[in-house]
Amino acid sequence: MIVGDRGMLTQARIREELKPEEGVGWISALRGPAIKKLVEQENIDVSLFDEVDLARITSPEFPDERLIVCRNPFLAERRKWKREEILAATERKLDEIVKATQRKKNPLRGESEIGIRIGRVMDKYKVSKHFKFDITKTSFSYSRIQEKIDEESTLDGLYVVRTSIEDEKTLSDRETVAAYKSLSLVENAFRCIKTVDLKVRPIYHYAERRVRTHVFICMLAYYVEWHMSQKLAPHLFIDEDKEEARTAQDSIVAPAPRSQSAREKDAGKLTSDGYPVHSFATLLRDLGTIVRNTIKPSIKGAATYEKITTPTNLQAEILSHLNVSL
Repeated sequence: MIVGDRGMLTQARIREELKPEEGVGWISALRGPAIKKLVEQENIDVSLFDEVDLARITSPEFPDERLIVCRNPFLAERRKWKREEILAATERKLDEIVKATQRKKNPLRGESEIGIRIGRVMDKYKVSKHFKFDITKTSFSYSRIQEKIDEESTLDGLYVVRTSIEDEKTLSDRETVAAYKSLSLVENAFRCIKTVDLKVRPIYHYAERRVRTHVFICMLAYYVEWHMSQKLAPHLFIDEDKEEARTAQDSIVAPAPRSQSAREKDAGKLTSDGYPVHSFATLLRDLGTIVRNTIKPSIKGAATYEKITTPTNLQAEILSHLNVSL
């Protein structure tokens, strides 16, 4: 079973590479235009999601596939807020152009000059479809196209998971959606490698052998980091009781909740033993204060020797979790 996002498992790749392979199943999702088309063809009844957040549908355009339509109300609210924020920012820039055409000193003139200014704004915010413009040689005005905004808002929070596994007994709708959402673990892994913990800097290779070696080292580093994080979970902001959180989750579509113990760590910033809760990076910085000192006594003829600083109680516990002795 291959799980990939809509950018990786494209329609062409599914058709040319996956479908011909016997015994290979896949899970992906539809792109925005395809979802919009399903709504227009009334394959998706948007009003249905007033009662449920997940529904199975079929479409002749996707034969031998199971389509699972999901609506995440939290995602819908966030997209609505984001759209309004972008529209408002666009209007602020457009208002500047309107004022530029109205100022007494050196006013903005000419349809082409005004159009160029508008084009720069639209290139930045990408919402030209939501605005109507009225441009003359000496003036400029605009207005929102509310019908298009309302039309787009009906798709807020909607996404459609697609899979080649038609038999729900083999893989239920809930399990299919959960598998697709598990891609967030891959995103977290890349975030860890590139920015959060490991911060692997860009290195440009051209030979295939070197590219493979570099990728292997990155993945090996993440493998080590992941296992260390699991062992150190009591001291990190990691949820140690994900099964409890999963059981308490009302809907697979909604964001996964944190367990009670994780929420207590988040709120108090303390572990059950009273130690401060760390991120992986800050915990390593704390361990980094353990050093090996080379000591040379002032006594004549005395040999130099090495001594490791005594770990703090927290450091000793961390080293115990990692099975490391000094």
